[in-house]
Amino acid sequence: MEHMKTAQAEYRGGMRFDISAGSGHSLTVDVSEADGGLNAGFSPMELPLVALLGCIGMDVVSILRKKRQQVTGYAMSARGVRAETHPKVFTQITVEHTFTGRGVTQEAVDRALELASMRYCSVSAMLGKTAEIVHTTRIVEDDVGSSAQAPE
Repeated sequence: MEHMKTAQAEYRGGMRFDISAGSGHSLTVDVSEADGGLNAGFSPMELPLVALLGCIGMDVVSILRKKRQQVTGYAMSARGVRAETHPKVFTQITVEHTFTGRGVTQEAVDRALELASMRYCSVSAMLGKTAEIVHTTRIVEDDVGSSAQAPE
C-alpha cells in the first residue's frame, strides 16, 4: 500500500518523544518548560503548520514551473490561531508567501495558490476542516539577474 504512511514514537522522559517515520526521517517533539517539557523539539501544534508550509510550497513551486514562471526565491511563514477551549484546534491560519523572480505575475501566483490549497495539498484540505486558511502574497522583482531557479 503505497498510500499508507507510518510513524513510531519513543518516550524520552519529561514530555519528550523521538519520532521516526517510515521514510527513515526523524524529529523530536516536546513542549515548553511552562508546560512540563524542556523545549527540546517541535511542539505538536507546530507540526501541522510546518506540514502545511511544506505541502503548499512544493505544490506551488511545481505549478509555477509548469507555468514557466522564473521564480528565484520563495519564502513562507504561517501563524495559527487556536480555539480557546479543548481540543484547541486551529481556527484560523494565515500563510504569508514572498516570491522573488523575474517577471513573476500575480495571476500565475494566485492560480498556483488556488490549485495547491483547494486541489492538491492534502494538509491544507485536512486543516481546512477546522480552520479558515488565508494566503497573502508579495512578489519581489529579482533585479540582480541571477540564473538561480527555485530549488529542485
